[in-house]
Amino acid sequence: MLENLGQNVDLYCERLGLGLWAEPLNALSNLAFLAAGFWGLGEARRRNAGTFAEVLCWWVVAIGVGSALFHTFATEATKWADILPIAGFTLAYTLFNLRRFAGMAWPRALVIFFGFYIVVGFLTYLVPDWLRAASNGTTGYLPPFLALIFFGGVVIAKGNPAGWYNIVAACIFVGSVTFRVIDPVLCDSWPLGTHFMWHVLNGLMLGVLLAATARYAHSAEAPSGA
Repeated sequence: MLENLGQNVDLYCERLGLGLWAEPLNALSNLAFLAAGFWGLGEARRRNAGTFAEVLCWWVVAIGVGSALFHTFATEATKWADILPIAGFTLAYTLFNLRRFAGMAWPRALVIFFGFYIVVGFLTYLVPDWLRAASNGTTGYLPPFLALIFFGGVVIAKGNPAGWYNIVAACIFVGSVTFRVIDPVLCDSWPLGTHFMWHVLNGLMLGVLLAATARYAHSAEAPSGA
Protein backbone atom coordinates (compact mmCIF):
# COMPACT_ATOMS: atom_id res chain seq x y z
CA MET A 1 0.00 0.00 0.00
CA LEU A 2 2.76 2.43 0.96
CA GLU A 3 4.49 1.97 -2.38
CA ASN A 4 1.35 3.30 -4.09
CA LEU A 5 1.57 6.66 -2.30
CA GLY A 6 4.09 7.92 -4.84
CA GLN A 7 1.95 6.92 -7.81
CA ASN A 8 1.02 9.80 -10.08
CA VAL A 9 -2.62 10.84 -10.37
CA ASP A 10 -4.17 12.40 -13.47
CA LEU A 11 -7.75 13.45 -12.72
CA TYR A 12 -8.23 16.86 -14.33
CA CYS A 13 -8.42 18.28 -17.81
CA GLU A 14 -5.57 20.77 -17.37
CA ARG A 15 -2.96 18.13 -16.48
CA LEU A 16 -1.22 16.97 -19.64
CA GLY A 17 1.95 15.55 -18.11
CA LEU A 18 3.84 14.70 -14.92
CA GLY A 19 5.57 18.05 -14.47
CA LEU A 20 5.40 20.05 -11.25
CA TRP A 21 3.52 22.88 -12.99
CA ALA A 22 1.36 20.74 -15.26
CA GLU A 23 -1.74 22.28 -13.62
CA PRO A 24 -0.84 25.98 -13.19
CA LEU A 25 -4.40 27.32 -13.00
CA ASN A 26 -5.56 24.51 -10.73
CA ALA A 27 -2.60 25.15 -8.44
CA LEU A 28 -2.70 28.95 -8.35
CA SER A 29 -6.46 29.13 -7.93
CA ASN A 30 -5.96 27.71 -4.43
CA LEU A 31 -5.00 31.25 -3.45
CA ALA A 32 -8.77 31.72 -3.10
CA PHE A 33 -8.69 29.48 -0.02
CA LEU A 34 -5.73 31.31 1.47
CA ALA A 35 -7.44 34.65 0.88
CA ALA A 36 -10.65 33.41 2.53
CA GLY A 37 -8.78 31.92 5.49
CA PHE A 38 -6.62 34.94 6.26
CA TRP A 39 -9.50 37.35 5.73
CA GLY A 40 -11.63 35.28 8.09
CA LEU A 41 -8.83 35.19 10.63
CA GLY A 42 -8.61 38.96 10.61
CA GLU A 43 -12.38 39.26 11.06
CA ALA A 44 -12.45 36.65 13.83
CA ARG A 45 -9.74 38.45 15.77
CA ARG A 46 -11.28 41.87 15.18
CA ARG A 47 -14.61 40.64 16.54
CA ASN A 48 -13.03 38.53 19.29
CA ALA A 49 -14.84 35.45 17.99
CA GLY A 50 -12.71 33.03 20.03
CA THR A 51 -10.24 30.22 19.53
CA PHE A 52 -12.68 27.83 17.82
CA ALA A 53 -13.45 30.45 15.19
CA GLU A 54 -9.76 31.13 14.57
CA VAL A 55 -9.06 27.41 14.21
CA LEU A 56 -11.70 27.21 11.48
CA CYS A 57 -9.95 30.04 9.63
CA TRP A 58 -6.60 28.26 9.81
CA TRP A 59 -8.36 25.11 8.62
CA VAL A 60 -9.39 26.91 5.44
CA VAL A 61 -5.76 27.92 4.92
CA ALA A 62 -4.82 24.25 5.33
CA ILE A 63 -7.39 23.33 2.66
CA GLY A 64 -5.65 25.70 0.24
CA VAL A 65 -2.18 24.36 1.06
CA GLY A 66 -3.29 20.73 0.78
CA SER A 67 -5.07 21.30 -2.53
CA ALA A 68 -2.09 23.21 -3.93
CA LEU A 69 0.20 20.32 -3.01
CA PHE A 70 -2.09 17.89 -4.80
CA HIS A 71 -2.34 19.96 -7.96
CA THR A 72 1.43 20.42 -8.16
CA PHE A 73 2.77 17.00 -7.13
CA ALA A 74 -0.40 15.02 -8.04
CA THR A 75 0.35 11.75 -6.25
CA GLU A 76 -1.73 9.36 -4.14
CA ALA A 77 -0.02 10.80 -1.03
CA THR A 78 -0.79 14.45 -1.81
CA LYS A 79 -4.35 13.46 -2.72
CA TRP A 80 -4.87 12.84 1.00
CA ALA A 81 -3.43 16.28 1.76
CA ASP A 82 -6.30 17.55 -0.37
CA ILE A 83 -9.05 15.32 1.08
CA LEU A 84 -8.38 15.32 4.83
CA PRO A 85 -8.46 19.09 5.52
CA ILE A 86 -11.79 19.37 3.66
CA ALA A 87 -13.29 16.50 5.65
CA GLY A 88 -11.95 17.92 8.91
CA PHE A 89 -13.33 21.38 8.26
CA THR A 90 -16.75 19.96 7.38
CA LEU A 91 -16.97 18.11 10.69
CA ALA A 92 -15.59 20.99 12.76
CA TYR A 93 -17.88 23.56 11.16
CA THR A 94 -20.85 21.28 11.82
CA LEU A 95 -20.01 21.27 15.53
CA PHE A 96 -19.57 25.04 15.40
CA ASN A 97 -23.11 25.32 13.99
CA LEU A 98 -24.57 23.17 16.73
CA ARG A 99 -22.58 24.59 19.63
CA ARG A 100 -22.13 28.27 18.77
CA PHE A 101 -24.95 29.10 16.36
CA ALA A 102 -27.68 26.83 17.72
CA GLY A 103 -26.47 26.99 21.34
CA MET A 104 -26.74 23.25 21.99
CA ALA A 105 -25.06 21.48 24.87
CA TRP A 106 -22.52 18.78 23.99
CA PRO A 107 -24.75 15.69 24.52
CA ARG A 108 -27.50 16.89 22.18
CA ALA A 109 -25.02 18.30 19.67
CA LEU A 110 -23.12 15.01 19.46
CA VAL A 111 -26.29 12.93 19.03
CA ILE A 112 -27.39 15.13 16.10
CA PHE A 113 -23.85 15.24 14.71
CA PHE A 114 -23.36 11.46 14.60
CA GLY A 115 -26.94 10.77 13.56
CA PHE A 116 -26.70 13.12 10.60
CA TYR A 117 -23.38 11.80 9.28
CA ILE A 118 -24.37 8.15 9.71
CA VAL A 119 -27.51 8.72 7.63
CA VAL A 120 -25.81 10.90 5.01
CA GLY A 121 -22.81 8.58 4.85
CA PHE A 122 -25.13 5.68 4.11
CA LEU A 123 -26.96 7.69 1.42
CA THR A 124 -23.63 8.56 -0.20
CA TYR A 125 -22.64 4.88 -0.14
CA LEU A 126 -25.85 4.05 -2.01
CA VAL A 127 -25.03 6.41 -4.90
CA PRO A 128 -24.61 4.17 -8.00
CA ASP A 129 -21.23 3.91 -9.69
CA TRP A 130 -22.54 5.36 -12.96
CA LEU A 131 -23.57 8.55 -11.19
CA ARG A 132 -20.20 8.84 -9.44
CA ALA A 133 -18.49 8.55 -12.81
CA ALA A 134 -20.89 10.92 -14.57
CA SER A 135 -20.39 13.55 -11.85
CA ASN A 136 -16.59 13.29 -11.99
CA GLY A 137 -16.54 12.01 -8.40
CA THR A 138 -18.50 14.98 -7.10
CA THR A 139 -21.07 12.80 -5.33
CA GLY A 140 -18.41 12.36 -2.64
CA TYR A 141 -19.21 15.95 -1.62
CA LEU A 142 -22.84 15.13 -0.92
CA PRO A 143 -22.32 15.09 2.90
CA PRO A 144 -20.94 18.66 3.16
CA PHE A 145 -23.58 19.96 0.74
CA LEU A 146 -26.43 18.41 2.70
CA ALA A 147 -24.79 19.56 5.94
CA LEU A 148 -24.93 23.17 4.78
CA ILE A 149 -28.65 22.89 4.05
CA PHE A 150 -29.63 20.80 7.08
CA PHE A 151 -27.64 22.64 9.72
CA GLY A 152 -28.43 25.95 8.10
CA GLY A 153 -32.08 25.10 8.62
CA VAL A 154 -31.45 24.06 12.22
CA VAL A 155 -29.72 27.35 12.98
CA ILE A 156 -32.42 29.40 11.22
CA ALA A 157 -35.06 27.55 13.24
CA LYS A 158 -33.21 28.69 16.36
CA GLY A 159 -33.65 32.29 15.20
CA ASN A 160 -30.00 32.84 14.34
CA PRO A 161 -29.31 34.59 10.99
CA ALA A 162 -26.00 32.70 10.74
CA GLY A 163 -28.01 29.85 9.22
CA TRP A 164 -28.72 31.91 6.13
CA TYR A 165 -24.98 32.07 5.46
CA ASN A 166 -25.06 28.27 5.19
CA ILE A 167 -27.86 28.47 2.64
CA VAL A 168 -25.98 31.06 0.58
CA ALA A 169 -22.88 28.86 0.77
CA ALA A 170 -24.90 25.87 -0.46
CA CYS A 171 -26.07 27.91 -3.46
CA ILE A 172 -22.47 28.85 -4.29
CA PHE A 173 -21.53 25.19 -3.88
CA VAL A 174 -23.99 24.26 -6.65
CA GLY A 175 -22.06 26.56 -8.98
CA SER A 176 -18.67 25.18 -7.98
CA VAL A 177 -19.90 21.59 -8.39
CA THR A 178 -21.08 22.43 -11.90
CA PHE A 179 -17.57 23.51 -12.90
CA ARG A 180 -16.09 20.35 -11.37
CA VAL A 181 -18.55 18.13 -13.24
CA ILE A 182 -18.02 19.69 -16.67
CA ASP A 183 -14.20 19.80 -16.41
CA PRO A 184 -13.57 16.51 -18.29
CA VAL A 185 -16.44 17.15 -20.71
CA LEU A 186 -14.89 20.35 -22.05
CA CYS A 187 -11.32 19.04 -22.43
CA ASP A 188 -11.40 18.85 -26.21
CA SER A 189 -12.75 22.36 -26.70
CA TRP A 190 -11.18 24.00 -23.62
CA PRO A 191 -7.87 22.32 -22.67
CA LEU A 192 -7.41 24.42 -19.53
CA GLY A 193 -10.51 22.85 -18.06
CA THR A 194 -12.83 24.38 -15.46
CA HIS A 195 -11.57 22.80 -12.24
CA PHE A 196 -9.88 26.05 -11.23
CA MET A 197 -13.36 27.59 -10.91
CA TRP A 198 -14.21 24.85 -8.41
CA HIS A 199 -11.42 26.32 -6.28
CA VAL A 200 -12.39 29.95 -6.81
CA LEU A 201 -16.06 29.45 -5.96
CA ASN A 202 -15.31 27.17 -3.03
CA GLY A 203 -12.95 29.82 -1.70
CA LEU A 204 -15.84 32.28 -1.91
CA MET A 205 -18.15 29.76 -0.25
CA LEU A 206 -15.75 29.23 2.65
CA GLY A 207 -15.34 32.99 2.97
CA VAL A 208 -19.11 33.24 3.47
CA LEU A 209 -18.96 30.58 6.18
CA LEU A 210 -16.07 32.33 7.91
CA ALA A 211 -18.01 35.60 7.80
CA ALA A 212 -20.80 33.88 9.74
CA THR A 213 -18.21 32.38 12.07
CA ALA A 214 -16.73 35.77 12.90
CA ARG A 215 -20.02 37.66 13.17
CA TYR A 216 -22.17 35.17 15.08
CA ALA A 217 -19.67 33.13 17.10
CA HIS A 218 -21.16 34.24 20.41
CA SER A 219 -24.77 34.80 19.35
CA ALA A 220 -26.14 31.58 20.85
CA GLU A 221 -23.14 30.05 22.55
CA ALA A 222 -23.91 26.97 24.62
CA PRO A 223 -23.06 26.84 28.32
CA SER A 224 -19.37 26.01 28.82
CA GLY A 225 -18.90 26.79 25.12
CA ALA A 226 -16.12 25.31 23.10
